[in-house]
Amino acid sequence: MSAYDIFVEPWASHASSYWPVAAMAFFVTAACGLVGNYLVLRRISLVGDAISHSVLPGIAIAFILTGSRSGFPMFLGALVAGVATTVIIETLHVRSRLKQDAAIGVTFSTLFAIGVILVSVHGGHTDLDLDCVLFGKMDIIMDMPAVFAGLPAVVLTMAAVALAVGLLILLFYKELLVSSFDPNLAASIGIDPRIAHYLLMAVLSIVVVAAFTSVGAILVIAMLILPAATAYLLTDRLWVMMVLSVAHSLLSALGGVHLTVALEVPTAPAAVVVGATLFLLAWVASPRHGLLRLWLRRPAPGGGEPAGEGDTAVA
Repeated sequence: MSAYDIFVEPWASHASSYWPVAAMAFFVTAACGLVGNYLVLRRISLVGDAISHSVLPGIAIAFILTGSRSGFPMFLGALVAGVATTVIIETLHVRSRLKQDAAIGVTFSTLFAIGVILVSVHGGHTDLDLDCVLFGKMDIIMDMPAVFAGLPAVVLTMAAVALAVGLLILLFYKELLVSSFDPNLAASIGIDPRIAHYLLMAVLSIVVVAAFTSVGAILVIAMLILPAATAYLLTDRLWVMMVLSVAHSLLSALGGVHLTVALEVPTAPAAVVVGATLFLLAWVASPRHGLLRLWLRRPAPGGGEPAGEGDTAVA
């Protein structure tokens, strides 16, 4: 097999067919990654995992009541479940002896189990697919009718969600920045960090439910954390971190579609694998926090100056 067959032929033969899938993969990962930046900075990545699992009962209840897998009821169910998850975690953490990680574990596992039971009980009588909810079905987008620019309605909805997340971050950049790094300073200048936290969790819930059809409850946590974690290793500036997370999302989407075509595998896990590969590369080669940098700065044998001591750190 030649280099052309590996790198060029999949795009030459399948670009038009997989264009909606690539667009959906990018919008999902970009929306999740932008919100994930704040989860990483606030050191609450596990809360993202909790909400990604705990919105399942809210989605299931909304679907059971309305019989629809799209529209306002689904978003409302996910929003209520996401905010409820945050409230329960905070209440257990503050009002009991449980540490935050234990409170997260108790909350998300219980709510997720309730959601699985609801889907299992009512799945036989409805059109709700448990496998789709858990693992996603991004590739079914290819079979959906196009609405605009060759893209189905579900892709346009995800694009609107990603754009809305980006606009909210631009509008409330200062509030989110201050409350993420110094809640006490935020309170002193009139920004309520608790309200900022709950609003962030509400946005996270909306992003998660929008991504459910594509990546499901299991892989969405990777979309939330991998872009942000990769960018976090490469920069100390928040706005640069945002840009890098979007670039990571684009590369993950394109690489995931490439693996899908070349290996005939599902797109969602393929995009996650590409994203994890990019994270590993950043971990090894980051100019300031990478393994190579740390290895070069180790003291030389015999007590000499550390290798690479004169290098300038990247701001």
